[in-house]
Amino acid sequence: MVHGGGGGGWEWNIWRGVFEARGVRVCAPDLQPSPLGLAATGLDFYLAQVRQALRRLPRPRALVGASLGGLLALECAGEADALVLVNPLPPAPWHAQLPRREWPDVIPWQRDARLTGTRRALPDADEATALFAFRHWRDESGRAMREAHAGRQVPHPPCPALYVASMVDDDVPPALTAALASEHQASLLRASAVSHVGPLLGRGAADCATQVLAWLSAR
Repeated sequence: MVHGGGGGGWEWNIWRGVFEARGVRVCAPDLQPSPLGLAATGLDFYLAQVRQALRRLPRPRALVGASLGGLLALECAGEADALVLVNPLPPAPWHAQLPRREWPDVIPWQRDARLTGTRRALPDADEATALFAFRHWRDESGRAMREAHAGRQVPHPPCPALYVASMVDDDVPPALTAALASEHQASLLRASAVSHVGPLLGRGAADCATQVLAWLSAR
């Protein structure tokens, strides 16, 4: 399970509980910045970590990614037996439909984090989850985010794929995720979440994870 920008493996804690309760081993590493610093960390540096972590796992193995982690997972889909993308940053040419953003060299998501802002970003999460997230956001590489938003040429996934779209998402429009799923001939799960990370951290996260696990088990 590959986390999104500004997050960490902790974003998958609810999903991990659901999966491991049913005997499925979960690996949810924290993506590490380059030794040269966060500002020098490119998308390929993260991509190499995902590939390395995936190759250490026995088969059959599923690759799950959210947001920025969704784009990374899509690039590694050739080495997985199933793929699940949650509100993924889309590859080219779909990236052109994303809201335009400007990123500094280091995005201060940890430094500038506020509990009120976290609550606004997670309107479907309970208070304890919002507080935990507020304490665990991290700064992110602007270079990696710029490279992701610039568009990556990625082939269609060669394995069974499920795309999860929130009902409301200000970062990756649900219609864009649905169109990408159709283009990739992937299954689509419309989650009840009303935020970008709601499928992972919202009140309906456990139910979303259960539906994803059922889809994976059927394959």
